[in-house]
Amino acid sequence: MKKSILALAVSAALAAPLAAQADTILYGSARVSVDYNDEEGADLFNNDGYWDVVNNSSRLGVLGTEDLGGGLSAVYQYEFGVDLTEGGNLEGNRPKFVGLRGGFGTVTLGTQETPYFHVAGVVDIFNTDKSLGGTAWLGGSFNGFRLNPTNDRDLGDGSLFRLDNSLYYITPDFGGFTGEAMLVMNSAQNDSQGYSDSVDLWNIAAKYSNGPFFAGVSYIALDGNSDILLADGVTVDLDLDQWNIGLGYSAGPFSVGFIYEQGTLNEFGLLGTAKFDGVRLFGGDDASNWYLTGEYRFGNNTIRGAYGQLDTKIDVAGFDDKIDNYLVGYQYDFSKRTRVWVEYIGRSADSVLYSDQSAVSIGTRHDF
Repeated sequence: MKKSILALAVSAALAAPLAAQADTILYGSARVSVDYNDEEGADLFNNDGYWDVVNNSSRLGVLGTEDLGGGLSAVYQYEFGVDLTEGGNLEGNRPKFVGLRGGFGTVTLGTQETPYFHVAGVVDIFNTDKSLGGTAWLGGSFNGFRLNPTNDRDLGDGSLFRLDNSLYYITPDFGGFTGEAMLVMNSAQNDSQGYSDSVDLWNIAAKYSNGPFFAGVSYIALDGNSDILLADGVTVDLDLDQWNIGLGYSAGPFSVGFIYEQGTLNEFGLLGTAKFDGVRLFGGDDASNWYLTGEYRFGNNTIRGAYGQLDTKIDVAGFDDKIDNYLVGYQYDFSKRTRVWVEYIGRSADSVLYSDQSAVSIGTRHDF
């Protein structure tokens, strides 16, 4: 799938030959929009739609390498979230890591994107942060199922984009085939919350990327403690897992992407999945999601569309456990670094947790 200029710059800086790049690169992206959001049932006191000036994952960062000799190099990235609308700068779970790269591959430590998202991200083509929230993809529920999926997805809750306290390994490229593995270890904090006292989360992926084709598969698991007692007869289970596949094709002006996911729906966030007398209160271990995107570029113009369905398996009488997501968008590029967009985000839902939603985002973005 087509990547942004910023994403390509970051990837190239970490993958290019050492002799061809500077020690440190300063980069950033300013992304702001005017949004109209209308979500039925989102506000107990006023269900009317509202306008808002919204920050869409603006960031500022540095990255680079140091040649250590013998084919070995140090790699690093330090990125901050920058809120251009309401303050809160230099925050968020943006990528921050340091590590080594050589003939063995790359090993890094810090806050990093997950192998799972490196597969699911094949459908991440829109500009607005509302495009891939907790009700649009199953991975969005893994570390906190958001009751308000319109929030900035960089906040960490309800988005499987980046995880902190992580150890990451990427294999060398074998003719387009690569493997990735991540371990998350935060036992000093998580042991008191009922997580495991060793490796809390692990994630693996295998990918193929060559020419116009992309294919990937990933599996992620939270190996937490089971049947933690909250109240009389009420327990939570922190053994969660999900898997996904992603397919992409990009040639000339056309690009398409598709993902399918299946696994545990984490409907209670850090509380995991709740049970009463051993029976799950909501959902099951076979929640699923599929999501299809496409775009067409002509001149400085790009049009995009997407449709998907998240089956939550939250089976409550009188409610529908399926959520339909549909998006359309238009983008105009003034240059390789500056663009404007208009995007519509729709959600059709009648579940116990979610209702219909529609939003329009009109924004601008500049990369440097």
